Amino acid sequence: MRMYDIIKKKRDGGELSAEEINFFIRGVTDGSIPDYQISALLMAVYFRDMTVRETSDLTFAIRDSGARLDFSAIHGVRVDKHSTGGVGDKTSLVVAPIVASFGVKVAKMSGRGLGHTGGTVDKLESIPGFRTTLSEEDFIRQVNEIGLAIVGQSKQFAPADKKLYALRDVTATVDSMPLIASSIMGKKLAADDDCIVLDVKTGSGSFMKSVEDSKKLAGLMVDIGKRAGKKMVALITNMDRPLGHAIGNALEVVEAVETLRGNGPEDFTGVCLTLASYMLSLAGMGTPDEARTLAQRAIEDGSALEKLKQTVAAQGGDANCIAHPETFQKAKYAHAVVSGEEGYIGKVNTEAYGLAALALGAGRNRVEDAIDPGAGILLEKKTGDFVRKGETLATLYSDRPATFAEAEKILRAATTIEATMPEDEPLVYDIIA
Repeated sequence: MRMYDIIKKKRDGGELSAEEINFFIRGVTDGSIPDYQISALLMAVYFRDMTVRETSDLTFAIRDSGARLDFSAIHGVRVDKHSTGGVGDKTSLVVAPIVASFGVKVAKMSGRGLGHTGGTVDKLESIPGFRTTLSEEDFIRQVNEIGLAIVGQSKQFAPADKKLYALRDVTATVDSMPLIASSIMGKKLAADDDCIVLDVKTGSGSFMKSVEDSKKLAGLMVDIGKRAGKKMVALITNMDRPLGHAIGNALEVVEAVETLRGNGPEDFTGVCLTLASYMLSLAGMGTPDEARTLAQRAIEDGSALEKLKQTVAAQGGDANCIAHPETFQKAKYAHAVVSGEEGYIGKVNTEAYGLAALALGAGRNRVEDAIDPGAGILLEKKTGDFVRKGETLATLYSDRPATFAEAEKILRAATTIEATMPEDEPLVYDIIA
């Protein structure tokens, strides 16, 4: 088998066999296929697309390119949630404790943020002492004992994806539906979960900008998961505005804690309850409506907040920060961005909001960049809110006050103020099951 023939076949619109796809991924993983041939096939896939069967085979080959977790020693139903990334998306910090409080097991591997999107691991590391690296033995023991563990993704899992993504990033082939789906699901299926809920973001702050494209991606990933024997559901959620009011690591953890106390922003709370309800429902805890009632109860009676405290303590973190979020590390400087006119907050560019937080030090442009845990943005006004001239739109936080000018410029350019109130948009556009 020659890589030349595989490239030519896909270039000409042919359908690759499982054997050809496995040959390709083996060569990516062991380095026997040069970058220029890998890039050539990626470009051919970008233009010629892949069938669902091809995409599934590519996903399984990526999954099998490295180590796979064995969760058979975990007692009970195992459920996970994956988000395609967004701005202010701290849902795992709320959803996972809710679900685990009912005895459903959440053995979660999460990633770091890059660019305008945040990462769950970075948020958790803003809790003093919190360890996002556990041995497999400790990880499984913690899940069995308290029902929840959240760690960083291991480099051992799906190593082919790391190489493919690096080349996609420099060859303008990132936005290919089969390449996106196989990347996400290849890593997700390397873990041994029974049920997976996908949170597919759509809008200006997400990778998929249209609801139609988000539905296609969600449907493809649900299909792949079912072919792997998983119970699957995908929610198409709104990322045309930041989720909640906080953007930035420690700021987002505080907002998550307040949400578990019952004081969270309406939009963020609503998305969290919906995600939790489908996770619980897939785990056999009733219909989604019945499970939503359970999720709401876990917030009201404090059991979900207690589960987060247990998880933080078990992973070496200072649980006092969860009990008293006012003790979280704060940025040294704050700067108010005030409105220069009167009207309603209209359409915003959510991705730009994430870039403004990045400029303050809340994110990273490169994997090796350091993050300022206290940096970020608290939004005082969001889409649909009325603002008067001189009122604060947002407060910026950073240890580097020289960053305020750039962040404010980005934020202002990303915000429109209109004479009339904009039409309300749904938090959840669709559910793909």
